[in-house]
Amino acid sequence: MAKEWILNSAMNRFQLNFKRNVGAVSEAIRKCAPKTIEEWNEYYFRNIRTKEHIEDLGRKLYIKITEVISAEVDEITEEDCIGYMYNMVIDRTFDGYMTEIKTIYGQLEQILNMKIQPAPDEWDRLYNVDFFIKIRDKYIGLQIKPAGDVSHIPQIFKERSIQEATHKKFTEKYSGKVFYVISIKEGGKKKIHNTEIIPEIEQEIRRLQK
Repeated sequence: MAKEWILNSAMNRFQLNFKRNVGAVSEAIRKCAPKTIEEWNEYYFRNIRTKEHIEDLGRKLYIKITEVISAEVDEITEEDCIGYMYNMVIDRTFDGYMTEIKTIYGQLEQILNMKIQPAPDEWDRLYNVDFFIKIRDKYIGLQIKPAGDVSHIPQIFKERSIQEATHKKFTEKYSGKVFYVISIKEGGKKKIHNTEIIPEIEQEIRRLQK
Protein backbone atom coordinates (compact mmCIF):
# COMPACT_ATOMS: atom_id res chain seq x y z
CA MET A 1 0.00 0.00 0.00
CA ALA A 2 2.83 2.42 0.84
CA LYS A 3 4.47 1.80 -2.54
CA GLU A 4 1.18 2.38 -4.38
CA TRP A 5 0.61 5.64 -2.46
CA ILE A 6 4.06 6.92 -3.45
CA LEU A 7 3.56 5.93 -7.09
CA ASN A 8 0.11 7.50 -7.26
CA SER A 9 1.17 10.73 -5.52
CA ALA A 10 4.19 11.19 -7.78
CA MET A 11 2.23 10.35 -10.93
CA ASN A 12 -0.41 12.96 -10.10
CA ARG A 13 2.11 15.57 -9.01
CA PHE A 14 4.06 15.39 -12.26
CA GLN A 15 0.89 14.97 -14.35
CA LEU A 16 2.09 11.80 -16.02
CA ASN A 17 -1.49 10.50 -16.07
CA PHE A 18 -2.86 13.63 -17.77
CA LYS A 19 -4.59 13.39 -21.15
CA ARG A 20 -1.62 14.86 -22.97
CA ASN A 21 0.51 11.94 -21.73
CA VAL A 22 -1.81 8.93 -21.74
CA GLY A 23 -4.65 10.08 -23.97
CA ALA A 24 -8.35 10.46 -23.23
CA VAL A 25 -8.66 7.02 -21.62
CA SER A 26 -12.19 7.44 -20.21
CA GLU A 27 -13.51 8.43 -23.62
CA ALA A 28 -11.43 5.77 -25.40
CA ILE A 29 -12.58 2.83 -23.28
CA ARG A 30 -16.23 3.78 -23.82
CA LYS A 31 -15.60 3.93 -27.55
CA CYS A 32 -13.87 0.55 -27.41
CA ALA A 33 -16.51 -1.01 -25.10
CA PRO A 34 -14.25 -4.02 -24.33
CA LYS A 35 -15.59 -7.21 -22.85
CA THR A 36 -12.17 -8.30 -21.59
CA ILE A 37 -9.02 -6.55 -20.42
CA GLU A 38 -7.20 -8.13 -23.34
CA GLU A 39 -9.50 -6.30 -25.78
CA TRP A 40 -8.85 -2.99 -24.03
CA ASN A 41 -5.09 -3.67 -23.95
CA GLU A 42 -5.00 -4.31 -27.69
CA TYR A 43 -7.23 -1.34 -28.55
CA TYR A 44 -5.27 1.11 -26.40
CA PHE A 45 -1.84 0.24 -27.75
CA ARG A 46 -3.11 0.17 -31.31
CA ASN A 47 -5.13 3.43 -31.24
CA ILE A 48 -4.10 5.64 -28.31
CA ARG A 49 -0.46 5.28 -27.26
CA THR A 50 2.30 2.72 -27.88
CA LYS A 51 3.76 0.35 -25.30
CA GLU A 52 7.07 2.16 -25.70
CA HIS A 53 5.41 5.45 -24.80
CA ILE A 54 3.92 4.02 -21.57
CA GLU A 55 7.24 2.44 -20.66
CA ASP A 56 8.91 5.82 -21.18
CA LEU A 57 6.39 7.44 -18.82
CA GLY A 58 7.20 4.75 -16.27
CA ARG A 59 10.89 5.56 -16.54
CA LYS A 60 10.14 9.26 -16.07
CA LEU A 61 8.11 8.39 -12.97
CA TYR A 62 11.04 6.40 -11.59
CA ILE A 63 13.42 9.35 -12.10
CA LYS A 64 10.99 11.75 -10.45
CA ILE A 65 10.70 9.51 -7.38
CA THR A 66 14.31 8.44 -7.00
CA GLU A 67 15.95 11.74 -7.95
CA VAL A 68 13.57 14.70 -7.49
CA ILE A 69 11.41 13.52 -4.58
CA SER A 70 14.33 11.79 -2.87
CA ALA A 71 16.35 15.03 -2.91
CA GLU A 72 13.37 16.97 -1.56
CA VAL A 73 12.86 14.43 1.25
CA ASP A 74 16.49 14.78 2.28
CA GLU A 75 15.95 18.52 2.82
CA ILE A 76 12.99 18.08 5.16
CA THR A 77 13.77 18.62 8.84
CA GLU A 78 11.92 17.61 11.99
CA GLU A 79 11.06 21.29 12.48
CA ASP A 80 9.48 21.37 9.00
CA CYS A 81 7.23 18.46 9.93
CA ILE A 82 6.20 19.96 13.26
CA GLY A 83 5.52 23.32 11.63
CA TYR A 84 3.48 21.70 8.85
CA MET A 85 1.29 19.77 11.29
CA TYR A 86 0.69 22.90 13.35
CA ASN A 87 -0.20 24.86 10.22
CA MET A 88 -2.62 22.18 9.00
CA VAL A 89 -4.39 21.68 12.32
CA ILE A 90 -4.51 25.29 13.54
CA ASP A 91 -3.98 27.85 10.77
CA ARG A 92 -5.65 26.20 7.78
CA THR A 93 -8.56 24.83 9.80
CA PHE A 94 -9.22 28.27 11.26
CA ASP A 95 -8.92 30.01 7.88
CA GLY A 96 -11.34 27.56 6.29
CA TYR A 97 -13.77 27.92 9.17
CA MET A 98 -13.76 31.72 9.00
CA THR A 99 -14.11 31.72 5.21
CA GLU A 100 -17.14 29.46 5.49
CA ILE A 101 -18.76 31.62 8.13
CA LYS A 102 -18.19 34.79 6.10
CA THR A 103 -19.64 33.16 3.00
CA ILE A 104 -22.79 32.12 4.83
CA TYR A 105 -23.46 35.40 6.62
CA GLY A 106 -22.94 37.17 3.28
CA GLN A 107 -25.67 34.98 1.79
CA LEU A 108 -27.95 35.78 4.72
CA GLU A 109 -27.40 39.52 4.32
CA GLN A 110 -28.59 39.33 0.73
CA ILE A 111 -31.60 37.13 1.51
CA LEU A 112 -32.76 39.16 4.53
CA ASN A 113 -31.66 42.54 3.16
CA MET A 114 -30.41 43.33 6.65
CA LYS A 115 -26.99 44.28 7.97
CA ILE A 116 -25.38 41.38 9.82
CA GLN A 117 -22.49 42.22 12.12
CA PRO A 118 -19.89 40.13 13.97
CA ALA A 119 -20.73 39.71 17.63
CA PRO A 120 -18.44 41.05 20.35
CA ASP A 121 -16.11 38.48 21.91
CA GLU A 122 -18.10 38.73 25.12
CA TRP A 123 -21.26 37.59 23.33
CA ASP A 124 -19.42 34.62 21.89
CA ARG A 125 -18.27 33.58 25.36
CA LEU A 126 -21.48 34.30 27.27
CA TYR A 127 -24.19 33.54 24.73
CA ASN A 128 -22.58 31.44 21.96
CA VAL A 129 -23.51 34.07 19.37
CA ASP A 130 -21.32 34.64 16.28
CA PHE A 131 -23.27 37.46 14.57
CA PHE A 132 -26.18 39.75 15.26
CA ILE A 133 -28.89 41.77 13.55
CA LYS A 134 -29.75 45.04 15.27
CA ILE A 135 -33.41 46.11 15.28
CA ARG A 136 -33.60 49.53 16.99
CA ASP A 137 -32.35 48.76 20.54
CA LYS A 138 -32.95 45.02 20.23
CA TYR A 139 -30.81 42.24 18.78
CA ILE A 140 -31.24 38.92 17.00
CA GLY A 141 -28.41 36.45 17.53
CA LEU A 142 -26.99 34.10 14.89
CA GLN A 143 -24.74 31.12 15.40
CA ILE A 144 -23.26 29.74 12.17
CA LYS A 145 -22.20 26.10 12.34
CA PRO A 146 -20.14 24.65 9.47
CA ALA A 147 -21.20 21.01 9.17
CA GLY A 148 -18.77 19.73 6.53
CA ASP A 149 -21.38 17.22 5.37
CA VAL A 150 -24.79 15.97 6.50
CA SER A 151 -23.25 13.29 8.72
CA HIS A 152 -22.12 16.02 11.15
CA ILE A 153 -25.55 17.62 11.54
CA PRO A 154 -26.77 15.38 14.42
CA GLN A 155 -23.71 16.44 16.44
CA ILE A 156 -24.51 20.09 15.75
CA PHE A 157 -28.04 19.71 17.09
CA LYS A 158 -26.60 17.99 20.15
CA GLU A 159 -24.40 21.04 20.73
CA ARG A 160 -27.42 23.27 20.23
CA SER A 161 -29.31 21.60 23.07
CA ILE A 162 -26.33 22.19 25.36
CA GLN A 163 -26.21 25.89 24.42
CA GLU A 164 -29.94 26.57 24.75
CA ALA A 165 -29.50 28.06 28.23
CA THR A 166 -27.04 30.68 26.95
CA HIS A 167 -29.31 31.52 24.02
CA LYS A 168 -32.20 31.99 26.43
CA LYS A 169 -30.11 34.46 28.45
CA PHE A 170 -29.39 36.39 25.24
CA THR A 171 -33.11 36.64 24.47
CA GLU A 172 -33.90 37.77 28.02
CA LYS A 173 -31.36 40.59 27.77
CA TYR A 174 -31.67 41.66 24.12
CA SER A 175 -35.27 40.57 23.27
CA GLY A 176 -34.40 38.70 20.06
CA LYS A 177 -34.02 34.97 19.57
CA VAL A 178 -30.79 33.18 18.64
CA PHE A 179 -30.93 31.16 15.43
CA TYR A 180 -28.73 28.24 14.42
CA VAL A 181 -27.64 28.50 10.77
CA ILE A 182 -26.05 25.31 9.45
CA SER A 183 -23.52 25.62 6.62
CA ILE A 184 -22.81 22.67 4.36
CA LYS A 185 -20.67 22.10 1.27
CA GLU A 186 -22.47 21.02 -1.88
CA GLY A 187 -20.75 20.82 -5.24
CA GLY A 188 -17.71 22.58 -3.80
CA LYS A 189 -19.78 25.58 -2.69
CA LYS A 190 -20.97 26.51 0.78
CA LYS A 191 -24.70 26.94 1.25
CA ILE A 192 -27.25 27.24 4.03
CA HIS A 193 -28.50 23.74 4.80
CA ASN A 194 -31.45 24.50 7.07
CA THR A 195 -33.13 27.04 4.79
CA GLU A 196 -36.35 26.65 6.78
CA ILE A 197 -34.72 28.89 9.40
CA ILE A 198 -34.86 31.91 7.06
CA PRO A 199 -38.65 32.54 7.34
CA GLU A 200 -38.29 32.21 11.12
CA ILE A 201 -35.58 34.89 11.17
CA GLU A 202 -37.73 37.12 8.94
CA GLN A 203 -40.67 36.66 11.30
CA GLU A 204 -38.49 37.60 14.27
CA ILE A 205 -37.28 40.72 12.45
CA ARG A 206 -40.90 41.79 11.82
CA ARG A 207 -41.79 41.10 15.46
CA LEU A 208 -38.99 43.31 16.78
CA GLN A 209 -39.76 46.05 14.27
CA LYS A 210 -43.28 46.52 15.66
